[in-house]
Amino acid sequence: MKDNKPQIILHACCAVCMAYPIELLKQDYEPIVLFFNPNIYPETEYLKRRDELIKYCEKQGYKYIIEEYAPEKWYEYVKGYEKEPEKGMRCNRCFEFRLEKTAQKAKELGIKYFTTTLTVSPHKVSKNIFMAGKTVAQKYGLEFIEYDFKKQNGFLKTMEIAKQNDFYRQQYCGCEYSVRV
Repeated sequence: MKDNKPQIILHACCAVCMAYPIELLKQDYEPIVLFFNPNIYPETEYLKRRDELIKYCEKQGYKYIIEEYAPEKWYEYVKGYEKEPEKGMRCNRCFEFRLEKTAQKAKELGIKYFTTTLTVSPHKVSKNIFMAGKTVAQKYGLEFIEYDFKKQNGFLKTMEIAKQNDFYRQQYCGCEYSVRV
C-alpha cells in the first residue's frame, strides 16, 4: 500500500464517469479500477468504453482490471425486466449484478473496500446503488463505501475532466434497453 492507504476496488462503467471519483478516492484510498460491464451494448460500444478507460488509466498510472465481457450472463440476470423504464427494477438488477462481481474481485484480492462510479450520473438513483452495494458487501464480509459522486458538482467536474482529455462520450447508459432512439 502506498502511504499506508487502504486499497479500494472502484467499479467503473467508463473513463468519463471514473475521472472525478478516482480523484476523490485517491485522497483516502489506493484505488484499483475494475471494468466489469457486460450490460454494454453492442460490443463495439463496449470496446470503445473499455479502451478509453484503459488508455486513461495507463496515462494516469492507475491500476486496473478488465473482467470478461459476457453479455449473455447479464441478459439472463435481467430477464423479465426488459420492459422496465430507466431507473426501474432492471437498472437495480444491473447494479446488483455488477457490484456482485466487484465484491467477488475485492474478496479474491483481499481488499476490504469497494465502491462504484455509477453514482456520478444524475440519471441514476444513488440510494438504489447504495442498497445493492450494501447487500453484496454483507454477503462477502466487505465494506461498500457509499459515496454519491454527483454531489458538490461531481457530475460537472467529471465532465470537465472528460472534456480536457477528449474522452469518447457515450450517448446512453449502456444496455440495449437504454439506447435513446
